[in-house]
Amino acid sequence: MNAEEYRDHGPRPYVLDIERATLANDTFRTALWTGKQMQLTVMSIDPGGEIGLEVHPDRDQFLRVEAGRGRVLMGQEKDRLDFDEEVRADWVVLVPAGSWHNVLNTGDEPLKLYSLYAPPEHPHGTVHPTKADADAAEEAEEE
Repeated sequence: MNAEEYRDHGPRPYVLDIERATLANDTFRTALWTGKQMQLTVMSIDPGGEIGLEVHPDRDQFLRVEAGRGRVLMGQEKDRLDFDEEVRADWVVLVPAGSWHNVLNTGDEPLKLYSLYAPPEHPHGTVHPTKADADAAEEAEEE
């Protein structure tokens, strides 16, 4: 994908080859489409890396793994993640609103995935080149 394709096209109508876009993405997180009720992001998690423990109280999340291997942890309490599953390419993770969750890269190549949030989670046009950038943005939003 070229730079023009790696920007947020929402809420206008838009189509793309999501597998190609996900596999080509090298940023931790980039929003490709943000609408009023849904958002599409692509992610690349380095080997040994993770999304980070989080919860979305008012939105469901769909994640699809396009490449790599990972581990999904989920639970109703931050310190009790009793759901523990391995995932790999072509697997889907469904995160109910209010569930604490984390996705860890357990492989030796980047974990490439895309995520749908309903409603949107991140500001229109979000690009987090690294996890550190994502963490800093989330800290700034909390202030």
